Amino acid sequence: MEKKATRYGYSEALIEMGAVNKNIVALDADLSRSTSSELFKNKFPERFFNIGVAEQNLLGVAAGLSLMGKIPFASTYSVFASGRAWEQLRTTICYSNLNVKIGGSHGGVLTGPDGASHQALEEFALTRVLPNLTVLVPCDFLEAKKATLAAAEIKGPVYIRLGREPLPILTTRETPFIPGQGLLMKEGKDITIIACGSLVFESLQAAVLLEKENINARVINIHTLKPLDEKIIIAAARETGAIITAEEHEIYGGLGSAVSEVVVKNYPAPVEMVGLEDTFGTSGSPEELMRFFHLKDTDIVIAVKKVLARKG
Repeated sequence: MEKKATRYGYSEALIEMGAVNKNIVALDADLSRSTSSELFKNKFPERFFNIGVAEQNLLGVAAGLSLMGKIPFASTYSVFASGRAWEQLRTTICYSNLNVKIGGSHGGVLTGPDGASHQALEEFALTRVLPNLTVLVPCDFLEAKKATLAAAEIKGPVYIRLGREPLPILTTRETPFIPGQGLLMKEGKDITIIACGSLVFESLQAAVLLEKENINARVINIHTLKPLDEKIIIAAARETGAIITAEEHEIYGGLGSAVSEVVVKNYPAPVEMVGLEDTFGTSGSPEELMRFFHLKDTDIVIAVKKVLARKG
């Protein structure tokens, strides 16, 4: 299966848009090679701004450019975009509902050897609480490209979670991407696995393992964390009776929390969460970290059996 990092879907979309819309501009915080925004810089150097190691200023400058009629895409590591510059994101951008797009690169533990200081495991919680902010979490390169293209069409602030590590390409160029609408990846009647980002692949792999045990799992890709597709979640709770959430993020405040909020209000059903449990990341290879933090397909299978026992 072909693999490519979601950060490259981001830069490919920027280049395509930049060729037809002169209001598209890109900014970075001295990480353009890592975030891949240097590819836009190479094509349109007059519309690229390196703000330096100053993430708060990065978002402030992006806000100013949006007020001049530009559509700024500001990228840096997720841990800095959502953490170090959170106050600027909140008060300067979201409070004023400015048309700023943020590419949060190197999200999750798959940043690998960079370790805990560079592994954003809290940005879902930090971003989804902000009014006016759309939060997108693409599962592969093609979906990241579509998410970036869609972000330019959304009026208001958008946060896109991107990754460093190549991921299997699960979707096609024809697969629809509609912000706010979850994507059914596999039909199933016994259990629903709701995942985002890198855990969509692991969830589909888990579904294959479960089929061998005569457990028919539905798999849903929630590529938009906010606004959340409540309709697809409620239908899953009603039709399968139990839910697993899977995310490369802390289980507190992330996808699992968001799904649980919908379920408890609308159609109570047992929910189990696969994700990091109240911990920081650590250094290691991507595969080592996925296993260490129990984010693999086999860990999802264990969670499925646990929730099925609760379902009765």
